[in-house]
Amino acid sequence: MSILITGVAGFIGCNLAKRFTDEGHQVLGVDNLSRGTLNNLAYLQNNPNFTFVKADCAERVGFLEAIENFHKQSPIIEVWHLAANSDIPAGVTDAQVDLKDTFMTTFNVLEVMKQLAIPVLAFASSSAVYGDHGEQSISEDSGPLLPLSNYGAMKLASEAAISAAAESFLARAFVYRFPNVIGVPATHGVLLDFVNKLKTSPDELKVLGDGTQQKTYLHVDDLIDGMLQVRHGATEKLAVYNLGADDTGMSVRHIAEAVVAAASPNAQIVYGIENRGWVGDVPKFQYRLDKLKKLGWTPKLDSRQAIVRAIAEIIQQEITRA
Repeated sequence: MSILITGVAGFIGCNLAKRFTDEGHQVLGVDNLSRGTLNNLAYLQNNPNFTFVKADCAERVGFLEAIENFHKQSPIIEVWHLAANSDIPAGVTDAQVDLKDTFMTTFNVLEVMKQLAIPVLAFASSSAVYGDHGEQSISEDSGPLLPLSNYGAMKLASEAAISAAAESFLARAFVYRFPNVIGVPATHGVLLDFVNKLKTSPDELKVLGDGTQQKTYLHVDDLIDGMLQVRHGATEKLAVYNLGADDTGMSVRHIAEAVVAAASPNAQIVYGIENRGWVGDVPKFQYRLDKLKKLGWTPKLDSRQAIVRAIAEIIQQEITRA
């Protein structure tokens, strides 16, 4: 029996593949390598529990062909669907990006699962489905769900398609609403952006927005722990869970100061004038984790601790890449 991970060459996918193979599971990883890289999978290259196939989940026929023979030899019992567009501003500029890479990947995964009788789906959703709830601490039943970005809209549409599939043919479905996830290998996000900006201009860090944006941050190791806790502990057929740090988060101003202190202590920080970094950005965000706590799980690191750890990891990553 095997597990399929889509988007396996991305930041979260490669970490999840490592966790599953370390536990002895057979893993088939699929990625179109548009954003993920094979370098992220280097440590799995000679692992007998891991198989990689290059394929695009947004192209159903090719995706089915890529996994069908493997499935016949080692039946896939669950799919962890992480493939999606990770560049939110790109989806704002061109809505086709998220239609194809965020929604159609989900739609086709569901169609292929139905055809191959794969019973269980775990889906990487996002806090972006909620929209802007201001100072409100958000629980899984907070509403209305009014995304501000095409990315959030297509994640919400994906959740709806999964809900219908759970009613029709899936045995179980797990929907994980991610916060801001940090760690390595970093491929995008505020920490990598700040570190790279300081590499280019060590004397100045330009920040999108006025620095008051405040969100919670979860280290990728905690994220995977939380996902697995839900997978093994939740009893609902369609299980929807927030994953996040159990605190009020960190402001962009504090994050910028922490990155400068670690990477370029003499740099001047220059802020913008808006309270959000880009169109579709939610300036403040905080989760309620009541459902997750009832399963006996809380993250090991709070937002501040996760940021400090991830900054050090990303600086070392960029030194190694150079």
